[in-house]
Amino acid sequence: MTDPLTDERMQSLRNRLILERNELERRVGDNDRFGLAASFRDSTGELSGIDNHPADVGTELFERSKDIALLEKETFRLERVSAALSRMETGEYGRCAACGAFISYDRLDALPTAIYCLEHEPRQDVSERRPVEETFLSPPFGRTSLDDHDEPSGFDGEDAWQIVESWGNSDSPAMAEGSDCYDYSAIGIEADENDGFVEPLESFLATDITGNHVAVIRNREYRRYMASREGDPLLEPDELVDDYQ
Repeated sequence: MTDPLTDERMQSLRNRLILERNELERRVGDNDRFGLAASFRDSTGELSGIDNHPADVGTELFERSKDIALLEKETFRLERVSAALSRMETGEYGRCAACGAFISYDRLDALPTAIYCLEHEPRQDVSERRPVEETFLSPPFGRTSLDDHDEPSGFDGEDAWQIVESWGNSDSPAMAEGSDCYDYSAIGIEADENDGFVEPLESFLATDITGNHVAVIRNREYRRYMASREGDPLLEPDELVDDYQ
């Protein structure tokens, strides 16, 4: 059962809306309320601050953009408050614009500008609209990603980023994909992925152009291979093998 909107309650809501309308009109009318009237150039007395103060100009641009957004928000709120007061004069206040049912007093007390009842309030629905850029960027790395293709993947956007990322970024091990990352060299995307080879053996066995002379490149994968005692231990002379036993 909906609590009745008595004359006393209606008057209380009207007084609240009038006070809020007056305050909003004062804010919207006084542009300096958000610093819109302030200017870096005026405060410094210079003809132009761009050549000597580019960072200050960037800060001012950000602040003016923020001010305009706040001003638009206050203007929108003022329109809603004025519309609620107008509905009080016409007798439409307190009824849902969608179904015509009475809006509960608890809802009006919490949100005096309410137009809809809780059931028909459109703002409670989560919008499925997404920026069009996400269509281009999905899957990760966008159309340059070859991981999901049926054919063997080649060099793609993810590989390009991994190369750049290997030179360092602002991440820390705490921000890594895996929860067991304790090394800055392992925080990149798929940092443990084999780069340029499939099996570890392929990364450190090499031959000359004729295929006759075989050499061993003692890289990180080679050391892991020897330390884990994988495969044939006779890749190197005994004295080198002994170093890893």
